Amino acid sequence: MRILLTNDDGIDAAGITILAKQLKENGHEITIVAPDKEQSATSHSITLHQPLRIIKRAENKYAVTGSPADCIILASTVIKAKPFDLVISGINSGRNMGEDILYSGTVAAALEAMLMGYKAIAVSLTSFKDQNFEAAATILNNMLDNGLPELIGEREVFNINIPNIAVEEIEGIKITETGHRKYQDFVSEQKDPRGRKIYWIGGGEPLWSKVGDTDFKAIFQNYVSISPISPNFTNRNSFSKIQKWLDNIEK
Repeated sequence: MRILLTNDDGIDAAGITILAKQLKENGHEITIVAPDKEQSATSHSITLHQPLRIIKRAENKYAVTGSPADCIILASTVIKAKPFDLVISGINSGRNMGEDILYSGTVAAALEAMLMGYKAIAVSLTSFKDQNFEAAATILNNMLDNGLPELIGEREVFNINIPNIAVEEIEGIKITETGHRKYQDFVSEQKDPRGRKIYWIGGGEPLWSKVGDTDFKAIFQNYVSISPISPNFTNRNSFSKIQKWLDNIEK
């Protein structure tokens, strides 16, 4: 396949580098278009108020001075020589489960690719320590070899999370719901060198709900998690109650 690789950890990150190497060894044609520096938690932002630069690092490898979504836009409109068969965003350093997908640049890049008509996968390794990207890349390659991209529908992204363990320790693959998390100690108050208060967001470990067949539950049990996600911001279940309200105020 002709595969576009991107991420939010930056073009020099281990996850995208190791994945690209394995995909090439597996016979795929790879183009890398990724941020020139880390863009974690940039969500689906695009750059409107400053120009973007594309820096060619090597053949079919480009750094972009913007967000992950910017990378997809420029890859599709400026860089591409041939249509891509698949877009993969990752391998991300750290999980992208539950509500984290709303903040994730990794998932946002896959969603932007979906909006532009591509089949897209977001893939993350669920640890920040002693990361086994080689195992995660092997697992993803096996999934591709077994036809996973053919299952991706229109306006759909597969969000994949992989436990940070050896391939032989993986229990299997589970289809999962996007879970729910609650952060504790989410904001940390400190002081700068002049004694003024400053705040850091994102400090404590999250508490994950264990209800349902969620991404967190699968990872906790050493399974690879696949959550099919599709953006639909209309809650049709509320139509009837709003209509009743309208009927009442119009009387």
